[in-house]
This record gives sequence, C-alpha cells and structure tokens, in this order.
Amino acid sequence: MTLRHQLVIALLVLPAPWMAGACSPGDGSSDGSTDVHGAEVTVNALTEAPTGFDGLTNGFATQAAMDEAAAVFTQIEDVGDGLGPVYNRQSCRDCHNNPVVGGSSDVTELRVGHFNGTIFVEPPGGSLIQDRAIDPAIQEVVPPGNEVRALRISLNLFGGGFVEAIADSTLASLAANQPAAQRGSLIQVPVLEAAGHTRAGRFGWKDQHPSLLTCAAVEYLDEIGITTPLLPVEETSNGNSVAAFDHVPDPEDADGSDLAALTLFMRSLKAPPVDATRAATASAQRGSNLFNQIGCAVCHVRSIATAPAGTVINGGAFTVPPALGDKIIHPLCDFLLHNIGTGDGIVQNGGQSTRNQIRTACLWGVRTRPHLMHDGQSATLTEAIGRHANQAATARANFNNLSATSKQDVLNFLSSL
Repeated sequence: MTLRHQLVIALLVLPAPWMAGACSPGDGSSDGSTDVHGAEVTVNALTEAPTGFDGLTNGFATQAAMDEAAAVFTQIEDVGDGLGPVYNRQSCRDCHNNPVVGGSSDVTELRVGHFNGTIFVEPPGGSLIQDRAIDPAIQEVVPPGNEVRALRISLNLFGGGFVEAIADSTLASLAANQPAAQRGSLIQVPVLEAAGHTRAGRFGWKDQHPSLLTCAAVEYLDEIGITTPLLPVEETSNGNSVAAFDHVPDPEDADGSDLAALTLFMRSLKAPPVDATRAATASAQRGSNLFNQIGCAVCHVRSIATAPAGTVINGGAFTVPPALGDKIIHPLCDFLLHNIGTGDGIVQNGGQSTRNQIRTACLWGVRTRPHLMHDGQSATLTEAIGRHANQAATARANFNNLSATSKQDVLNFLSSL
C-alpha cells in the first residue's frame, strides 16, 4: 500500500466533524455564523492554543495521521514523481525546517517585474523566477526590462491552522481599530477549493493566500512543480511551454492525496512557544511593556481569538473544528498589509495599491530566525527595527529615543518570543 493511499485511509478514519469540515460544501458563506447543518454556532469559552516545537499534534488530527502527513511534507520529489520542470526545491521541508519541520529557513525565492511609472507589470510566465530546472534548456532567467527585483524568505508555518481559523470580521476589526496613519489593508483573495469565493488573505508576504489548502496547492506547484487537481497546469519557463520536458501526466498528484496531507500537516501544527526562561527575566518583562508603549503592538498584535468551533469558512469548504476554534493565539501580528518602507514593488492578488505593502511579520518564534524581514536581509533585531519607515516610522523613532538599557529590554523581550 502506498503512502498516499495510507494517508487517504487515515483521513477517512478521522472523527466525523473534522471530515465534515474538510469536505462539506457548506452554504457558500466565507465566514458565517452557522455550522454545516445550519444551526447557530455556540460561542464557547476561549482557551489558549497549544504551543510547542515538539512535532505533536495540536488536536486537529490524530498523531498517527499527522506523522503520515509529515512524511509527505518531508518527502524528496524527483523527476519521476513530476518534479519541475521548473522549480525551486525538491521538498517542502527544504524551506520549512528550522528549528524543526514546519518552521522557517534562510531559503528565498526571487520575484521580478517592471514598474512603468503607473502600474506593476509581470513578465511572461509571472513574477516568480524559479531557481532550478530539470533541463538547462528551460532554465528561467530574469527577462530584460524587469528592474523590480524582490527576495522573499520562507515563512514559519507553526500555528497556521489557528491563523486560518481567524474570522474575516476579526481581521477587519483589527484594521478598523488601528490609527488611520498605521491602518493596515485587508484584501480579499480567491479560495481555490471553493471556486468563485474569496476570503481575507492571511498567508504569504503579500497576503496572497486565504486558506492552507490554497496555500499548499500554490506552493506545491510554484516551489516544487507538482500539479494537483486544484492547479493541474504546469508553470512555464519565462512564459514558454515546458510540455516537451514534462513526462509525468498532469495532475501529478492525481487524487489530491498529497495536497490533503500537506494541508492536514499544517493544520495540525502547534503555535510557536515562547522561551519561558527568557520571558521571565525582569528585563524581558520591562521590554514587553515598552513594546506596547512605543507603538509596536499596533501592528504586532499580541492576542487574537479564532472563530467559534463550527464556523464555516473558506467559502464553505471548511468548518472550524474544536481543536482550532475558540482559541487564543499570540502571533504578534495583525495579518494585514502595511507600507513600512520595505515594500518590494511586487503585486500579487491584492491589486496595484498593494505594490509597496508587505504583510506584518509575525513575531512568534522570531528567536529561531537569524534572517529577518520579508527579504531575510536583516541579520539582527536592531537592523530590522531600523528599516521600519512610513507607517512604522513613529514606532521606530520611539525605539530609537529609548535609553540604551530600555532598548536592550525590548530586544530581550523579542528574543524570548
């Protein structure tokens, strides 16, 4: 029995409410207040989301199902599996393995384009330039005239299931309550698993993905070159067909079981834990208070509640289960787009107004990342803070005006996250 078929069986034996959430078409509502049966959702007491870098399930799936899904996440794809023909890496793990599988990495992708003075224009084949190809004849290069160049570093996936379970209305409320000068942008982006539906973007540096299933499908294709039922057509090489080099029938993940596994694994990851020893120091506690006082918490939001269990999301394709609903998370992030002066000039899903906007960097787990900011080009927390401008200029100035001791307190707080 193949691993794919074993995983499908594992999915089928999950408790019924989880399967209903994964497969039911629902009523088409993106973030409604009814469950799949049309009954009113019961608002339960909020509890803390489980945290840990221990490889254990957050309760969304059984441990056995998560472990099998992790095997798909870490498997090395080869040409015979459908790798490429243009691609960046051979495994999801290559980009998400620090400090353990599911984390971040120093791996970056390259996006390019042209700004004509009014709008951003993608080159043929799209803004992503894949680093690798299975044949040198189709190796992608930066086409002439594409002066906009942007690096994107791999993101941490921990806590993703809880992020997916945040209601659109919650993100809209965060934006509405921010001062006008710091207010973030909330964009609606397509839900691939629910054709014709959109939802608030929250995944990716441009908020280009609204759900983990959509995210998995796009990244499986863009980064590894594996086609799925949601995205069955191969990427091109600078706009040119790669059909002559593609010898595995599309979609290569024919039954979508790999896609289901990747999504299950991400939904099962716990949220990043804090370093309790560091956080308990007097300096870190002072820094925590200063973090609020100087304005960092306007965008790096401390606590967010997920939607109640039973809420239908993702255009009706998923129902928030008890393991993910009614949870409090501490991402230090608002999942909104902001212009802080580091915008990369690239447009994805959000329209031309988002060209120089970037999603707020989530600071949970930041102590595990030596490469900071969306491009990974800041090596220290102080350098990262120093790059904040525009909507974040006031917070940066407030930090710079602190005494040396107070600055270190803030840095010690961040180093505990």
